[in-house]
Amino acid sequence: MRFASIGSGSEGNGLVVEAGDSRVLIDCGFGVRDTAARLGRLGLAPQHISAILVTHEHADHVGGVPAFAAKHRIPVWVTFGTLQVIGERFAGLPHVYGFDSHDTFTVGDLEVRPFPVPHDAREPVQFVVSDGAKRVGILTDIGGTTPYVQASLTGCDALVLECNHDTGMLAGSDYPYSLKQRIAGRFGHLCNEAAAALLAGLDTSHLAHVVAAHLSQQNNTPEKARAALAGALGCSPDWIGIADQAEGFAWRGL
Repeated sequence: MRFASIGSGSEGNGLVVEAGDSRVLIDCGFGVRDTAARLGRLGLAPQHISAILVTHEHADHVGGVPAFAAKHRIPVWVTFGTLQVIGERFAGLPHVYGFDSHDTFTVGDLEVRPFPVPHDAREPVQFVVSDGAKRVGILTDIGGTTPYVQASLTGCDALVLECNHDTGMLAGSDYPYSLKQRIAGRFGHLCNEAAAALLAGLDTSHLAHVVAAHLSQQNNTPEKARAALAGALGCSPDWIGIADQAEGFAWRGL
């Protein structure tokens, strides 16, 4: 089992998890050609993707899904709540599967366990993906943790964890006050400190990888995100990976 990112941030997101011949692309916020080029950096072609899983309806996560899925005839999995908001965008696709935010389903050799998160969307979810032996937890676009989120992620072998902003940098930024309130609010995004606190509360005894994701390019730095998560784990900051906007991160194996 292995996983990689094709890009992470407010300009577009996409993460691939692979086991055997099965590969899911979690979100796709990039155009058709850009997505294909980004997958190519991982040694993948569009036809290698078994399914696209959508976390929620915001453009940086779903913007490229309809066109990419239609061009390459890729099945799409999306919550019923998200379908209520943007279902017309998937109307022409032959294989669109709705699911509840607590439904577990399989895509080939991969088991997908969604879990609901507090975010300003209709029915937003994140995922734990497993091959039956190892578990990768993905958590971005969340305003604050919940007991269910923690229970879903505890004991994972790898975590891709939102570190969206540094609170001081956000407060001092030139963002409008309303946008600052949204980002820092309970349905917004995790700051470095909150991500670290969440991580500190998990069973991390199986962790082989931790990657900080969805970093704001204006209100955070990789160094600040690494330091926060490393502090929670008691490890070197260099051990913490970064998913950036331009490159994502390369394959990591379990």
